[in-house]
Amino acid sequence: MKISYNWLKEFIDTDKTPQEISIILTGTGLEVESLEKVQAIPGGLEGLVIGYVKESVDHANSDHLHVTKVDVGGPEDLQIVCGAANVAAGQKVVVAVVGTAVYPVTGEPFAIKKSKIRGEVSEGMICAEDEIGLGTSHEGIMVLDSDAPVGALAKDYFKLNDDYMYEIGLTPNRADAASHLGTARDVAAFLKISITKPDVSAFKVANTSRTVEVIVENEQASPRYSGLTISGLEVKESPQCLKERLAVIGVRSINNIVDVTNYVLHELGQPLHAFDADEIKGNKVLVKNYPEGTVFKTLDDVDRTLSEYDLMIGNAEEPMCIAGVFGGAQSGVKASTKSIFLESAYFNSVSVRKTAKRHGLKTDASFRFERGTDPDMTVFALKRAALLIQQVAGGEVSSEIVDIYPTPVEPFAFDVSYKNIHRLIGKEIPHAEIKGIIKALDIQVVNETEEVLSLKVPPYRVDVTREVDIVEEILRIYGYNNIEIPTQIRASLNNSQRPEKDLVQNQLSDLLTANGFNEILSNSLTKSAYSDNLDTAVKILNPLSSDLDVMRQTMLYSGLEAITYNQNRRAADLKFYEFGKVYSVKDDKYSEVQRFSIFLTGANAAEQWNQKQKPVSFYNIKAIVDGILERLNITGYILEDATCKKMAFGLQYMLNGKQMVKFGAVASTALKKVDVDKEVFYADFNFDMVLAAIRKNKIVYQEVSKFPAVRRDLSMLIDKSISFSQLKQIAQRTERKLLQEVSVFDVYEGDKLPAGKKSYALSFIIQDVEKTLTDKAIDAIMQKLIYNLGKEAGAEIRK
Repeated sequence: MKISYNWLKEFIDTDKTPQEISIILTGTGLEVESLEKVQAIPGGLEGLVIGYVKESVDHANSDHLHVTKVDVGGPEDLQIVCGAANVAAGQKVVVAVVGTAVYPVTGEPFAIKKSKIRGEVSEGMICAEDEIGLGTSHEGIMVLDSDAPVGALAKDYFKLNDDYMYEIGLTPNRADAASHLGTARDVAAFLKISITKPDVSAFKVANTSRTVEVIVENEQASPRYSGLTISGLEVKESPQCLKERLAVIGVRSINNIVDVTNYVLHELGQPLHAFDADEIKGNKVLVKNYPEGTVFKTLDDVDRTLSEYDLMIGNAEEPMCIAGVFGGAQSGVKASTKSIFLESAYFNSVSVRKTAKRHGLKTDASFRFERGTDPDMTVFALKRAALLIQQVAGGEVSSEIVDIYPTPVEPFAFDVSYKNIHRLIGKEIPHAEIKGIIKALDIQVVNETEEVLSLKVPPYRVDVTREVDIVEEILRIYGYNNIEIPTQIRASLNNSQRPEKDLVQNQLSDLLTANGFNEILSNSLTKSAYSDNLDTAVKILNPLSSDLDVMRQTMLYSGLEAITYNQNRRAADLKFYEFGKVYSVKDDKYSEVQRFSIFLTGANAAEQWNQKQKPVSFYNIKAIVDGILERLNITGYILEDATCKKMAFGLQYMLNGKQMVKFGAVASTALKKVDVDKEVFYADFNFDMVLAAIRKNKIVYQEVSKFPAVRRDLSMLIDKSISFSQLKQIAQRTERKLLQEVSVFDVYEGDKLPAGKKSYALSFIIQDVEKTLTDKAIDAIMQKLIYNLGKEAGAEIRK
């Protein structure tokens, strides 16, 4: 939200500098993200002075140039060569002296230098209005009034007022501050001064010749609807002062009528809409819903299909405006408009929010209506706008104010105790100061005792509905910095489970970062197109966009989006990891699970002179997964083939019958959803299970064995369906005490083997930590292994 310093000062009488006001705003909760000086015109007329042309003669070497002598209030007159046909002695003019930067309306700025023009010295420039940004005319130099003071600064003569623009990061709860009036309330409360609202006492109804009948059919969506007509006006360009005021806050001037409605919106926070009165068929304005599928053309010439739930402003025959959101192409103010119907309404925030979202429209009006406007401001804003329109466009008010308000919105009424205020703030604030802050915030004290205040909060403060909200209001005006830090802090001992989640997360981050990985942090909101099952997706009731309408159910797509972003910027070799949560719902039961994901794509290592680049493979992601489990000392898991639609192939490690991690190559269907055109390998850990597994571990010191380990190898013929994991499990069940390690060191499949068979060569590491193994004992173990492998896996030992 943009706020003008000069405009703000029209509400409050203060000598605080823009920088001091910035600090006050941030301290009261309206965080100033930037403060920018805004010049009324580019360059601010710096270096330009008022001069008096004492002499003007024709240039000896030119048929159109003139040589002038100009008094600019200095010790000596300046000789200036001028090409304007209207230059003459006795004129008061604007002069750009040597060294001045000039900002023309068109073209780039340039500096004035002392020069020779066809043999004559020129010590400046006599300016036309388009050469210094004051207008568009270039018919000749500007000739000022005869009383213009020679030597005066041009910026003082033209009364240019530089301004400052605040960019405020308005939080969604502070709908009341979405205007200069709302912002001024906080500053005034902090400074303990009063607010001066615009004077509307001059408002009067000239006649009732253009009365329009208003019928509100949907009072729930439109609790209050006000309006009036103004006739005999002229639509034209706005005066410069109005355009400049709007330009400071980034609003483009359209015409004098629309500019006034925008002005009042940003001044008072009340959206207005002006209809061409001649387009109101049947002389009726109807606030109603139209049938599903009705087509309506908006101001941007787009045909929009209406929902039966969209509140519309219509006439006796057709809709004219999407209420609180966007006007229609036909009924808006045009150059030929002579009479208008000016609308000022209070619409239901939920209704406007749903309509704006449904049509993908975000306007200044919908921004305010969605958050909640002031129901008591509609008539005041009408009077303010009517007076401004009469100033800039003429005309007269040609109807009484229509104000349909059947069920007034009541203030929020509740009690607040001094005891709770002191307890929550942590400091004893004098009761008189508390009441002063409350009253300064336009909150009424209807009754009070020594302990309790009974309050009525105006309905425009939609965020102040409870006692704790009042405490927050008092604190932000009193000042967070005025709450002393106590010398003693009391806290309960933390009895959290060990190891702590953050500690494990940091250990994994250190491990992966040391191996060339970068951590990413993605939004938990994502698009529903990524969901495999929308029935179990957690949907957002009020999504910001169609790309952020559900909570993510997997970490995969957020990582793929990061890969796409980097690959589009020629970063192809990527190693990412991310900690985050996934969400789902089933039978109205919500689930939130901590996950940990890893992504690999591109080359495994940077290109070197002595080796070729190799793309990452499945074994790279497996090595990372195994390294993580080894680092965390997690054992006892079982390897299985991964069954996942998002993976082309992969494995999963099961622990106690549950999937702890799955990893493999991402399926092409998933890659296409995010426009990734290279192979990606992905690992997805259930981090909650990982933490639980770590907490069950018992690390026991064991002395390093003094006795040697023995290796024995077996080559066997097995069915292709048999996996190494199955063989390893059989071997570990066969010899639980002495078998330390099982590895596969050779695999062969080919036409020299029987159909459906493959050859595996396994190594077995056998060790007794208490004594040296004998050949007899080793042979006995190997015989048991051969027997069980043959019995359970059909393995045939190859000689």
